[in-house]
Amino acid sequence: MNKLLIVGTVAFDAIETPFGKTDKILGGAATYIGLASNFFNVDAAVVSVVGEDFPKEYLDLLENKGVNIEGIEIVKGGKTFFWSGKYHNDLNSRDTLVTELNVLADFNPVVPQAYKNSDVVLLGNLHPIVQSGVLNQMSERPKLVVLDTMNFWMDCALPELLDVIKRVDVITINDEEARQLSGEYSLVKAAAKIHTMGPKYVVIKKGEHGALLFHNKEVFFAPALPLEEVFDPTGAGDTFAGGFAGYIAQSENISFDNMKNAIIYGSNLASFCVEKFGTERMEALDKKEVNSRLQQFKALTQFEIELEE
Repeated sequence: MNKLLIVGTVAFDAIETPFGKTDKILGGAATYIGLASNFFNVDAAVVSVVGEDFPKEYLDLLENKGVNIEGIEIVKGGKTFFWSGKYHNDLNSRDTLVTELNVLADFNPVVPQAYKNSDVVLLGNLHPIVQSGVLNQMSERPKLVVLDTMNFWMDCALPELLDVIKRVDVITINDEEARQLSGEYSLVKAAAKIHTMGPKYVVIKKGEHGALLFHNKEVFFAPALPLEEVFDPTGAGDTFAGGFAGYIAQSENISFDNMKNAIIYGSNLASFCVEKFGTERMEALDKKEVNSRLQQFKALTQFEIELEE
């Protein structure tokens, strides 16, 4: 099996949406990415940090889903990263209520020896210095490096972010972040500008409006599946990234055409993630449901048209 190295937060979340609210539940970018990677024939490992307060049952869950947790450091006496947020009625915008970095404040990632030669590395949303620190530990250049980031790092660590962006093949950000990073309003111009910063492929996520993939002059658009119910968008972007990277790692095909499939696989998994609070839907999801919804995606986007001469 090809190796997929996942770097990101394993955390506690407390979420409020128009449909209800939760107490502290399992969250974190690496958690969602790891759960998504379970649907591919890959050897996935998570590098992260938690406190002594992190329940063993959550670590067992990841292990039972086939995720190697050797790289998750447990800090004795420490407290796990905690985020709390409240979503507005449209579910596209949210307010962060609480951010407690806790053990994440001094996180110094250590890549397990067996994964220093991973084929695909997915750098989840973390401080760019942490992301660079992971790449520095790789024994050989991965076949593909995927980076996810956000506007927070653009505001407070832009030079470090630009340094790590130079070293990646794919960047995944949302439309607002793409505009901020590039200074361009048009997403086509924004992607072109971001290409010059290093990444060969630019994935721009548009939430309920799908995702765009840019490579040189080529563009691909994947719609989001129209859903009857969306309960909680938390982790959808990470689930998307996990599906994208998992598919690429499994298929061993790094090309624009294959990345189109990866975008669809990522979008498909993300469509499940939003149906329940936190990781609940991803924990119970099975491959039969995933394949059935892939058929819906195919039907949604496939059409035949006769062009007149």
